[in-house]
Amino acid sequence: MSAPAEVSPADRAQAPKAGRTLSLPEFVALMAMLTATIAFSIDAMLPALPEIGAALSPDAPNRVQLVVVAFVLGMGGGTLFVGPLSDALGRKAVMVGGAVVYCVAAAFCTIAPSLEALLVARLVQGIGASGPRVAATAMIRDLYAGRGMARVVSFVMMTFTLVPAIAPLVGSWIIASFGWRGLFWAFVLFSAVSGGWLFLRQPETLPRAMRRPLNAARLRLAAAEVAGHANVRRATAVQSLVFGILFATIMSVQPIYDLTFGRDATFPLWFGLVAIISGSASFLNAHLVGRLGMLWLLRRALAVHVVLSVVLAMLWAGGLMPDAVRFASFLLWQVGTFSLAGLTIGNLNAIAMQPMGHIAGMASSVISAVSTIAGVSLAVPIGLAFDGTPLPLIAGAAVLGGLALFLTRRLAEEG
Repeated sequence: MSAPAEVSPADRAQAPKAGRTLSLPEFVALMAMLTATIAFSIDAMLPALPEIGAALSPDAPNRVQLVVVAFVLGMGGGTLFVGPLSDALGRKAVMVGGAVVYCVAAAFCTIAPSLEALLVARLVQGIGASGPRVAATAMIRDLYAGRGMARVVSFVMMTFTLVPAIAPLVGSWIIASFGWRGLFWAFVLFSAVSGGWLFLRQPETLPRAMRRPLNAARLRLAAAEVAGHANVRRATAVQSLVFGILFATIMSVQPIYDLTFGRDATFPLWFGLVAIISGSASFLNAHLVGRLGMLWLLRRALAVHVVLSVVLAMLWAGGLMPDAVRFASFLLWQVGTFSLAGLTIGNLNAIAMQPMGHIAGMASSVISAVSTIAGVSLAVPIGLAFDGTPLPLIAGAAVLGGLALFLTRRLAEEG
């Protein structure tokens, strides 16, 4: 029996767009909710970390930060597998299956007897979350390309910005009512709703004729094609650096509010305000990207953030930051950091995926896995360098942002 024939990019381009039946607002809202599972799973945990540390690691409370790291690592590692699976089985099956794994792992977290057990469950929960994350990107790429994809991704990011805006506050309410373990039942409910919505409303976007059977040799060839494309490598490297800035900020932000500024009690409110303000960056990107281009916005967003970080780092390091404006200056920097994500990540994804439409699932896997794991690796030492001030975070972000800006010099919008 002969092997299934490869589908050429030209044939794929002329194939019918399967399942493009949802209105754009509903499609964006669905993709946003699926991808927002990640933000909810991370940001809602932040207010719970002190209680988890007291309950499961009283002798080494700093280890509780691994609850966030384990989830992100599982998510990053899982992306290596779910992309090829979505190319073979279809986007929808992988997204629904990932939601099921996520829910089972979250349910186990509610009875985890030790921090080690909780970390294993969070790792598996992250693997489950990678299904909707990667397959959603591939599903968008099935239906859109280039600046059109960047526009849709920007709308998705703008919509799910509301989740990190309210997640810490919602998390604190749940903890107050049901304890920190109640958070994981909230994760189960959130994923069940989004997975059910997908299952009932969104048709499959990858026709059977376009699917690539799981085959080790073909997977190696596809991975080599992704890794061998210079523009994809550069876009992935820049995205890794941006993720490093974002993850370092998420890891450090609560200790900074608590130990530096004494505002732990109001942290969820400030975090939500910053997320809402910075959410306008994705809206701005969605409206300007078609006219100005992805690279134009990307380079200028990085340049502004680098300048802001360098100036604030110099003021903090030199002891020149007035006490009256310290908190306000950090708020401004935090808004700039979250805005940077809204102005860059969607564009970088679109640039990297542009030449990879014929292997969108595999490409999305490799790009997401590398950028996520590399971003965490860059963020951990910055987070561990916390010295009671925002200086290590801001200085580290300046370095990463400067490297990212340098790499964009050789980045092309059309791959």
